[in-house]
Amino acid sequence: MTGRFKLPLWILPLAIAGLVAVLGWWGNGQLRETIEGQLKTQLSATLNANVTALGIWTTNQTRLATSLAEDPAVRALANKIFQAPPPRREFRQPPAPPLEQFVADFKPRLAQLNYEVAQLVNTNFMIVANSLRAQSFGNVELSDAHTNKFAELFASGQPVIITPFKPELLGQRRGGRNLAGQGRTNDFRRFNRPPPQNNGRARRGDVTLMQVAAPVHDDARTIVGALALIINPDKEFSRILSVARSGDSGETYAFDQTGLLISHSRFDRELKQLGLLEATNTSSALNLRLHDPGVDLTKGFHPTNPEAATQPLMRLVASAVEGEDAVDVLPARDYRGVRVVGASCWLPQFGFGVATQMDADEAYRPLRVLQMVFAVLILFLLLSATGLFVFSNLTWRRRLSEAELKLKQLGQYMLEEKIGEGGMGVVYRARHALLRRDTAVKLLLPDRADPAAIARFEREVCLTCQLTHPNTIQVYDYGHTPEGIFYYAMEYLHGLNLHDLIARFGPQPEARVIHILAQICDSLAEAHALGLIHRDIKPGNIFLTHRGGVADCVKVLDFGLVREFRADEAEPMAADSEQMIEGTPWFMPPEAIAGSAQIDPRSDLYSLGALGYFLLTGQYIFDAETVGEIHEKQLHADPIPPSQRTAQPISAEMEQLLLCCLAKEPSARPQSANDLRTRLLACATAGNWPVSARVAWWETYQHQPASTADAAAPQTSTPMATVRIDLAERME
Repeated sequence: MTGRFKLPLWILPLAIAGLVAVLGWWGNGQLRETIEGQLKTQLSATLNANVTALGIWTTNQTRLATSLAEDPAVRALANKIFQAPPPRREFRQPPAPPLEQFVADFKPRLAQLNYEVAQLVNTNFMIVANSLRAQSFGNVELSDAHTNKFAELFASGQPVIITPFKPELLGQRRGGRNLAGQGRTNDFRRFNRPPPQNNGRARRGDVTLMQVAAPVHDDARTIVGALALIINPDKEFSRILSVARSGDSGETYAFDQTGLLISHSRFDRELKQLGLLEATNTSSALNLRLHDPGVDLTKGFHPTNPEAATQPLMRLVASAVEGEDAVDVLPARDYRGVRVVGASCWLPQFGFGVATQMDADEAYRPLRVLQMVFAVLILFLLLSATGLFVFSNLTWRRRLSEAELKLKQLGQYMLEEKIGEGGMGVVYRARHALLRRDTAVKLLLPDRADPAAIARFEREVCLTCQLTHPNTIQVYDYGHTPEGIFYYAMEYLHGLNLHDLIARFGPQPEARVIHILAQICDSLAEAHALGLIHRDIKPGNIFLTHRGGVADCVKVLDFGLVREFRADEAEPMAADSEQMIEGTPWFMPPEAIAGSAQIDPRSDLYSLGALGYFLLTGQYIFDAETVGEIHEKQLHADPIPPSQRTAQPISAEMEQLLLCCLAKEPSARPQSANDLRTRLLACATAGNWPVSARVAWWETYQHQPASTADAAAPQTSTPMATVRIDLAERME
């Protein structure tokens, strides 16, 4: 009876979940590459559009300034002013006619050209005229910050653009006092027209200005000065940078070589709430350094390093300042600490950099949606698999219960209680309805009923039924229920296995060990004579009981790994005829581990020697932490003599016999179970465990409190697990 293998229903959603996870991983990578490519294109296009717009605007500004400076009337008037002697008094002189004419001529022109103020600067870097007032400015020098730009203009004869600056940099009196100290900057206050602060008065730091300057020539085409036009950057410069943006969270801004923002941020109100701008500042331009705060300030975190001077510049800004054009789609923090992607470049012709950015959350939103969809789908499938697994288990448990009930109703076996569960099935104590004797019924668990398990289960029953020796477990019956639950019935034993014996009572005296091993030899002798090798002799498979008035009676259990062997065959059956070799690592012979063709009855005698070693010392023949280490030592290491590992007396004769059983080569071991039994009983201590000692031990044992380990079926579980060796993998 092999039955038909059915794939558990819960495997299907689990397999689909694995497939979805693989597809999700692949799709995530593909979509990320696509999004990153689109982001690079989008950010580059936005940056290029803004740079192009800035280029067009600055070209128009320089052309207008040059055209105005080349106007004959303006040139003539400017030359008169440049040639006039400097005033003797610094301020409040009566207006000179050329200055009055300069004011009168330029006010309507500036209004038409959308400029705010015009100034004349001579080649000594002195401001000699201003379109706001006809009075002479006296000895007013250019700010040191602007001198280089005007020097460039005078040297090259080409117009220049001066990026946004504070009114304090318009100029300064000789001696260091700037025009702001004289109240002149109030004339520029109306350009930006900030909202009222501090009782309606705007602070000086709120105003920003720009300049475009063109050379003024005399009749000999010699540069005699410059015409400087002051621009309100809010009207055009910052507005141009805000025209092209990426996404809903995008912005474009300009900055100088120190990382100072020279245009307006779209997040001014938020910057004040975060404490990055003073409440009195109405604009971020020239008031904000583009540092990376180290954390997301919008989520309530505080900067990792509050000292702004020690904070690094944003990655986009740092790249541009270093002269590297960057398109960065790997999220990095901006000046608010928000993770963004962006592009940046440095414009040497203007002396400032431009960057465009957008929040990474918005940029990668499609990817997050995909990840969320796949995560929900995988979670749903996992939950489905879990639900089906639970349902399947409950269903099988119900079917098992129904099978148990039917077994009871058949009148053949009355199942009374569950007494154990092992690797192959669950064991119940039962009573035969007619024979009135205790019976152990073993059921193959439904969730382990694959073809290999069913075949092994049936083989164990069929082969065990052939064995009739008193030291071998007796099987009474086997079959399967209408629901497909396989079972077999066997004799019920009272006692304990050898693993529990050592765990509870420690190493055993040599005479008792000889008595136990001799009985095992009797059982194996019958099996070997029928051409069967047990292959899993270990403490958990040897049961010690008091049965039929015989104390210390041994029962050999679990023939699930038994294998047929024919001594009269020309060649032994090759071990590699099977893909898997199974056994318990501490008790497996070297030839089984190596996949040798010489697996025969002498292999069981190696395991029996390892069992005797365990009974005498309470320890395995090799100490190791992994199965691989155990196998390596089984193949190549010699065991330490048992007398060196225990305080128990062990005769030299017994020790030599055990080490002989543990020989690496089968030819060096005893050649049969009967041979080993004879040599065991020939030991001088063999008669030191008489019937009286056995009976006394069992009387003491039976008066101890009962435990689940004492009244047990032969198939109670053991911590020494059976493992599989894949011969196909070993040979690769």
